[in-house]
Amino acid sequence: MSDRFRLDLIRRPRRMRGSIALRALANETELHAQHLIQPLFIIDGDGPAESIQSMPGQLRLTIPLLLEECRELLSLGVCAVALFPKINVDLKSPNGSEALNSDTLVIRAIRSLKSELPEMAVIADVALDPYTTHGHDGLVDSLTRDLDNDATVEILAKMAVLAAESGADIVAPSDMMDGRVGAIRRALDSNDFEKTAIMAYSAKFASAFYGPFREAVGSAAKADAASINKLGYQLNPANRREALIECELDESEGADILMVKPAGPYLDVLRDVRESTDLPLAAYQVSGEYAQIVAAAQNGWLDLDRCRYESLISIRRAGADMILTYFAKAYAQSIVK
Repeated sequence: MSDRFRLDLIRRPRRMRGSIALRALANETELHAQHLIQPLFIIDGDGPAESIQSMPGQLRLTIPLLLEECRELLSLGVCAVALFPKINVDLKSPNGSEALNSDTLVIRAIRSLKSELPEMAVIADVALDPYTTHGHDGLVDSLTRDLDNDATVEILAKMAVLAAESGADIVAPSDMMDGRVGAIRRALDSNDFEKTAIMAYSAKFASAFYGPFREAVGSAAKADAASINKLGYQLNPANRREALIECELDESEGADILMVKPAGPYLDVLRDVRESTDLPLAAYQVSGEYAQIVAAAQNGWLDLDRCRYESLISIRRAGADMILTYFAKAYAQSIVK
């Protein structure tokens, strides 16, 4: 009998960490390719892909290149994409009228994608910021210099119907206007698109982590819109309870999926929402979250593969059923090796 010191312990949690097999048996949270949604940026024309300086590894794709990318994503097990257009500057206007063009870039992209790869689930962003000269998510009231909520919702409902007509499986209003989910649901149903789902950006915070995305789609707010603050329509980062109110309203108006955005800085909100609803729950790991991990890895400060996994598994652990992430393709590639 050894006389070395021994603790008198009945419970030793490390027992289940002692081997790969034991750790696998005790694993509580899974992260597979089918849990991930790849956001993709699209541009017009038939030229080469464009790099995005603030998002290393991410590209703006023409429609032919989009089809190639989606074929590869499907082969890796990623079965859903969210499309975001960068439209030509000369197509932008104060009222974002290009958004209702039945042949606008994103509508053509959805049609092509669903025609070539019908098994890919396509999520259409419903918001005006890519189309407005001022870079905000709605129509500006010339008198109040604020966004006109109800007039904006009217346009968003038309955008949703247009996306559904083109074949989108899910429409995703990302504007944070009051009442837009209910208006979109009514518009879809009255146009015989009752099978088109709504992924509501329910708890979208006025975050500083969106900067690289705004470069990617060219929607940075312009100087002439300085009087409008996104805090006037997106959530205050300090407000946890208000996020739950927004989620409850979207669920009552007919949302099929709720979303928290950003993901990593708002895991507490994600857990709160998970415990308050039985609806599927999405989280968006946004451009700034992606960029900071990649930049730190490029400087040798972080292990990219491990930090990518840890950031994603924490979002799943907090309660997300699905994650919109720019890491979707890379993660899927890492698990099929």
